[in-house]
Amino acid sequence: MKVLLRADVDGVGKRGDIIEVAGGFARNHLLPAGKAIVASPGVDRQAAAMRRARDLRDARDRESSETVARTLVGTTIAVTARASGERLFGSVSAADIVRHVEEQTGAVVDRKDLVLEDPIKTVGVHSVRVELVGGVVFELTVEVTPGG
Repeated sequence: MKVLLRADVDGVGKRGDIIEVAGGFARNHLLPAGKAIVASPGVDRQAAAMRRARDLRDARDRESSETVARTLVGTTIAVTARASGERLFGSVSAADIVRHVEEQTGAVVDRKDLVLEDPIKTVGVHSVRVELVGGVVFELTVEVTPGG
């Protein structure tokens, strides 16, 4: 069944794409959720308009992500935490890092954009991967010092 996607669907396609999907998937999931409409012969203009809007939104998102990346690349974010020797009493989480980034640079980053497999539990300099919207990826330097 040919459908026009009205929203991005993971693993299927993006808004404005005309795709071929199984009839059951379309009838049971895409159409009732409002994520797609049946592709009729005159739907090409609507699909083109959706793709243009998607491309503009993606370009805006990428531009804002690049601005944030330019602000943060080469910047060291200082975080103080209670420690005993090299070990922290608690840990420094992604939410803590995001708060310190905003306080120190004014740049707004979502905690979900930080790729931090485990919270930081030691004093020292750590590298945290940041993956922003639009495919902008960079490393953020976080220096954890004892104190506070």
